[in-house]
Amino acid sequence: MTTIPKITHIIYDLDGLLLDTEPLHAKVNQMLAGRYGKIIDSSLMCKLRGRKSHDSAKLIIEMLEIPLTVEAYLTEKDAIIYQYYTNVPPLTGAVELTQHLAAHRIPQAIATSSSRRPYTAKIQSHQQWFSIFECVIQGDDPELKNGKPAPDIFLLAAERLGVQPENCLVFEDALAGVAAAKAAGMYVVAVPAADMDKQLYLEADQILNSLSEFQPEYWQLPPFNSPVNASKL
Repeated sequence: MTTIPKITHIIYDLDGLLLDTEPLHAKVNQMLAGRYGKIIDSSLMCKLRGRKSHDSAKLIIEMLEIPLTVEAYLTEKDAIIYQYYTNVPPLTGAVELTQHLAAHRIPQAIATSSSRRPYTAKIQSHQQWFSIFECVIQGDDPELKNGKPAPDIFLLAAERLGVQPENCLVFEDALAGVAAAKAAGMYVVAVPAADMDKQLYLEADQILNSLSEFQPEYWQLPPFNSPVNASKL
């Protein structure tokens, strides 16, 4: 990237980016697939990341030829996974980065494929932290037509934040999310899971191992340890 843009707003994915839910989804999906003698390999796992639960279930059923409807699959999955949601921890660097930018009055939003019910369950233990986000777009938002990798969710987030897409920086862990953000005309920092091939993320503007590696000043954002202007509080 030759010219660093003027970034004024930040948009985050949720699962696998702020909260460490992806291993839980992988475990439960594999558990369900195993009931039918099927295995979810790394290639399929990669395709599932970042998508709406309905889209992920449909993909699993079609690719593995599992004899269930999408609704039946999700019912079985929900019966297992909801008991674990309240114990999902933040990922490394997530709390520190978001709170730092909040202290400097940088508007932040979440654009997640999770619908309202699972989103509410996942953040149950993190209410105070998540109160800093000015806008949250969920996968079942009535104004959202298409899920990631379509750009709709990020364009909707920008609209509600009142900002142009080119002034938004998106943080994503999933290929579908990176594609969605780029299609929306935004800049993207990819933070792939450790088991993902980083060569698949070359569309992103920056690739990090974790949010703790992010240097805000690279994007003309307030550096860590910079003083907060009391007049803005």
